[in-house]
Amino acid sequence: MSDAGLVEDLPPEEVVDAVDRALERSSGARAIPGNAVELLFDGPETYEAMHRLIREARHRIHFENYIINDDKCGQGFADALIARAREGVKVRLLYDWFGSSGTGRKFWNRLREGGVEVCAFGRPNLLKPMEFISRDHRKLLVVDGDRAVTGGLCIGDEWAGDAECGQQPWRDTAVLIEGPAARALDASFGTLWQRAGGSPVDDAREVGGSVPQRGQTAVRVVAVRPGAERTWRTLDLLFAMGGSRIWITEAYLAGPLRLYQVFEDAARDGVDVRLLVPGASDLPMIRNISRTGYKRLLRSGVRIWEWQGPMLHAKTVSVDERWVRVGSSNLNPSSLMVNWEVDVFVEDPVFARRLDQKFQTDIGRSAEVVLRPSRLVPPVPGFRGATTLATERPDLDPAITRHRRSVGERRRRMLQHAVGLSRAARLALLGPLVVGMVIMIGVLLTFPVIAAYVTAGILALILSGLLLRGLLRQPRD
Repeated sequence: MSDAGLVEDLPPEEVVDAVDRALERSSGARAIPGNAVELLFDGPETYEAMHRLIREARHRIHFENYIINDDKCGQGFADALIARAREGVKVRLLYDWFGSSGTGRKFWNRLREGGVEVCAFGRPNLLKPMEFISRDHRKLLVVDGDRAVTGGLCIGDEWAGDAECGQQPWRDTAVLIEGPAARALDASFGTLWQRAGGSPVDDAREVGGSVPQRGQTAVRVVAVRPGAERTWRTLDLLFAMGGSRIWITEAYLAGPLRLYQVFEDAARDGVDVRLLVPGASDLPMIRNISRTGYKRLLRSGVRIWEWQGPMLHAKTVSVDERWVRVGSSNLNPSSLMVNWEVDVFVEDPVFARRLDQKFQTDIGRSAEVVLRPSRLVPPVPGFRGATTLATERPDLDPAITRHRRSVGERRRRMLQHAVGLSRAARLALLGPLVVGMVIMIGVLLTFPVIAAYVTAGILALILSGLLLRGLLRQPRD
């Protein structure tokens, strides 16, 4: 008897239990029932919900983000947090030292003077030199331990947009959760808060015990720590279970070959696999790396669209109009294996259909990437099959307001057009590496003594840190 036959012979309730058990083991998180969930699209809608939660806070606010800019948007959140702190609400703010390195001390000092407890995650530490590469990439707001907003949005004017200047907000997605799952998100904040040097969080004294149910939806909170690969393992399982559709919106697609293989296998099996990725990115190299894998995906039947609006920053997955993932993790090695991330997995057909509707709307503003015969002369007479990437531009609805790109976006777009002229996506990956190696060789040949001293100094710092850490480590009982 085939394995498929064994599964078909199982009672429906046992199949459901097996799926839930597999998801729990892969994610390391149980499904938390009793939540109300709502999708939030783009900065204006998400920020409005966040400000509303901050205004309604009675006991505690936990605010965590990879990037918090000192701009109009950042100042607006600072004002809101300070106002609540002065009214007696406990406010803690956690930011990533590297991600928010462009924000000056004046901004953080203003928050501290206003009564907000502020901690920076991941400052360079001589005792932990290798931990610097693991960043706090989470985007999270939790209020009173029972309401939360999480997703892909950082805090900055890029996400807010500017209607007067014709600059639309970056395309992003978040989720508002009310109920017991918010407490699990709050616990993930407490873990990194203490790791960053903050004092322990006392839930019992600050927000009380259990959280009452607010709805009917079960939410699985996957708080990812470096090396655990929980989100990757869970997505692997969901992609394998997908029987009709796998729709993915991804800001920085640079997945390992294993991930691409999952997409290819599903597409060849008849699954509708669609990827929506940026047409212009704030990190052009990542976009160029993504394009190196497009041909093999397209040949297997995967369909790919490039977003034609402002920067696409969302990170969502929808499988079979049933399972949804929204969070901070990108489909690339740094998010899947190195960073601290947080994602939520929701199994709810209504919730999934809402995200699928938005996905289809976004595709209407995107150009589909297709394979076309190459115009290059074949290297061998009679050789056929050479192809090149091309895009089929959409006929945008005239009612859609055109996005007026900022100076930074225009520069990035020009760079991508220049790279695209070569029709060789792999050169976009190898080129920077070659240039970097040439520069390094030039420095070593021109300033060998200085280069040697610098290298020795760096190695000495790392060695000193490791030795100090070993000497200061307490013996275990």
